[in-house]
Amino acid sequence: MSPEDAARCPVDHSAVASTPAGAAPAVPHWEGRAGQWSRLPGASRLAWSINFGLARLMFGIAGRRGDQIALLTTDPVLRADPYPGYEALREQGRIAVGEVITATVDHALAREIFKSPDFGVGGDSKPRQGLLSDAYYGLTAQRHLGPVDAPSMLAVDGELHTRYRRLVTRAFAARSVAQQEDQVREIATGLLDDLEAEGLKEFDLVERYAGLLPVAVIADMLGVSVDDRRRILDWGDSAALLLDPDLTWRQYRRAVKDVAHLHDWIGDHVEHLRREPNDSLLGRLVQLEGDEALDDLELRATALLLLGAGFETTVNLIANAVHLLDEFPEQRYAAAQHGWAGVVEEALRFEPPVQLTLRVATRSTEVAGRRYEPGHGILLILGGANRDPEVFEDPHVFDVTRANAGEHLSLSHGAHYCIGANLAKLEGRVALEELYARFPDLQVTSGAHRRPNRVLRGWESLPVSV
Repeated sequence: MSPEDAARCPVDHSAVASTPAGAAPAVPHWEGRAGQWSRLPGASRLAWSINFGLARLMFGIAGRRGDQIALLTTDPVLRADPYPGYEALREQGRIAVGEVITATVDHALAREIFKSPDFGVGGDSKPRQGLLSDAYYGLTAQRHLGPVDAPSMLAVDGELHTRYRRLVTRAFAARSVAQQEDQVREIATGLLDDLEAEGLKEFDLVERYAGLLPVAVIADMLGVSVDDRRRILDWGDSAALLLDPDLTWRQYRRAVKDVAHLHDWIGDHVEHLRREPNDSLLGRLVQLEGDEALDDLELRATALLLLGAGFETTVNLIANAVHLLDEFPEQRYAAAQHGWAGVVEEALRFEPPVQLTLRVATRSTEVAGRRYEPGHGILLILGGANRDPEVFEDPHVFDVTRANAGEHLSLSHGAHYCIGANLAKLEGRVALEELYARFPDLQVTSGAHRRPNRVLRGWESLPVSV
């Protein structure tokens, strides 16, 4: 796919035009509930138990019984390399039935569910309903709500999702993103200049380049000062743990501590923008009035999501691509001949930064011969769907010239198609172009460490030599 084709990659708005027939009306379900019991003794521990501890217990029991879906989380070998586990699920058919949840690695079925008006993100991206959902939101301090908790755009459907998405879409539209290429390239070359000026022959690619480039871009869009970027990056890395379904209590405490730092910083930044308005994306959101105005929690949730999504996916994309090009060095020469946009698409397909997502039935429906009642969830395993042999020839081969690599589902599909897809692809392409132009002999050295996340797949540390 050429850069021009990537820029024209459409965001599907048809599925977000209205609330699906039969679905509940768009009422902010966190309203009046979020944090109302959060000061009670043990509230945080109980919130963890409902949101993560219960899943951790159930997956643990199912994993010990050999449940293939649960083993993807509980087996350390499959956590390190989940792809054999995905193939084991493929052998079970289009739908794999587990003790805790069902899942699919079927590309066509995942696309169908993404587009279906019968499925949504379930209000908070967890298959909780009624009393459990009420309890979780009531026990969770607003400062502890993460990127997949309402009112995050990732956690709402229908009219609410349409409203939030409409407010930020213009900044991420193809034409707006194309105009940012010079800025992205300037940031990339500046980071590489710094490395050369220091005379470094070895450095951590994530710490010195792959992490700093996307956070600089999204920080500029949101009006974040240079001095604040490093701590936001550190807080965001910790807060990303909240995407995983089975956090330990220790991991949860660390994550909510740093997500609270983000909420506090964003709240202060919002107040600053109210006093001193500017034309940044967040500056414009703060100034909205009337029916479009966002309340303080909505502003913090939107900024938190944009900050997190603005660099979490892209840092993993860049680092994953560099690691893959080192693992398959012949593909680096193919990239030089065919263009770096193909590397970005194939890296997204072969090693998705987001490995899986959840969709929850909004009404009684049937999928692949199975009945789903409201509230029942299905895991869409993107890392498996992207290697579906019905769609991709030789799916386990990393090939940067693959003609249909762009058919991957790594950036979702349908209503919740990644709003920053064009920007992520632009950043990835420019980052790789500039990196290998400057350091054509770059190699990955020993000491690389993967991130501990199950949902996000990337590198916490990726040492390289030049």
